[in-house]
Order: sequence, then structure tokens, then C-alpha cells
Amino acid sequence: MSEVLKRLISGFIYVLVLWSATSYSITSFSLLFISLGGVCFYEMLKLRKGKSKLIPLLYIAIPFFIVQLFVFNNSFYSNTNFDPSPILILFILTWVFDTFAYIIGSKLGRHKIISRISPKKSWEGFVGGMAFTLLSVYFIKQFFDIFSINFLLLLAFVIPFTATLGDLIESFFKREAGVKDSGNLIPGHGGFLDRMDALMISIPALYILLNIFK
Repeated sequence: MSEVLKRLISGFIYVLVLWSATSYSITSFSLLFISLGGVCFYEMLKLRKGKSKLIPLLYIAIPFFIVQLFVFNNSFYSNTNFDPSPILILFILTWVFDTFAYIIGSKLGRHKIISRISPKKSWEGFVGGMAFTLLSVYFIKQFFDIFSINFLLLLAFVIPFTATLGDLIESFFKREAGVKDSGNLIPGHGGFLDRMDALMISIPALYILLNIFK
């Protein structure tokens, strides 16, 4: 199987499982993020072997703790007992940004953000990814009516910054460990932390924005 096909298949399965477990029930939502948090915690421990661990582990623990608050304290954004829409919207915005930042950056990227940490990330990719993320709001609004268009636009503006920061932080830890990926559990993609890094700062940011503006 070619590397590209392997990456596509494993990526599709990952997204399907993540989306299904998040939206199915309170139990599946909680168990999903507890499991993901445990795996990411383990991968970070491996990356930080022989090095300081407090800040790297807080980088993992805080967002996975906060995401559970969406189950037990969602009255400020929803009238229902359980509504995974905020996290699902966060997934969409993050995936749109990551996808188009990669596509545009690989074609047009000339000016690197922090080349010594992440040599593939460029300002051209960042701006292009943000543009498509903002445009995606108008499609998201057709399927999710939980937030106003203004709040969605604010979130779409913030996500590129938080997703990039989360990715750069994990890339820094990988650089220090001298490895390309955090693990090899997802064929063609690396470890679970490699797939979750863009959400590590975005999840707390979403929760803060909801508490301020909702």
C-alpha cells in the first residue's frame, strides 16, 4: 500500500471515530477524551524521558480536563443536557485550517514562521488557512445553529493562532527529543499527540471565549 493511500485511510478512520464518539453520547464523549488524553500523556512522557516534565504534561492535562467540562457544565451555551456541537465545530475549523494551511504552504510557502522548530510552516500557509477557515463559517452555520455568526467568525479568527501555537509547542518537544513523530499508532500520521496538538490550546481558548461571550 502506498504511503499516501495509507495516510488517507488511517486519517479517514481517525476522523470517523473522533466524530462518532464525540457526538454519540455523554459516555462515548467522555471515554473518547479520557482515552486520547491517556495516550497523549504517555507519548509526551516518552518524548520527555530524562527531561523536565511539568510544563509538557500540563500542556496535555489542561485541555483534556477542560474538554470534560463541556459535558458537566454546558448550560451557558446550550439548553439541552448534552450538546457536543462546540467541540464538533472546533474540529471542523481546526481541520479546515490545517488542511488549507498545508496545501497553500506547500505550494506558495516562502516565509517560514519558526523554521528551526517547524520548517514546513509558513506565513503564506497560515494566511491561506485562516482565509478558508473564515469562509467555512458560512457553511458551518447551515448545519450548526448553536452560535451566532459573529461568534463563529471570532472563533474562526482565533483558531489559526491557537492551532499553530499548539502545533509549534509539540514540534518543539519533538525537536528536543530528536524524533519526527510522537508515536506510530496512526499509520502515516505518527502518534495521537501529532493529531491532537492543534487542539491543545484551542480547547481552552474555546472554553474561555464561551464564558466571555455567551
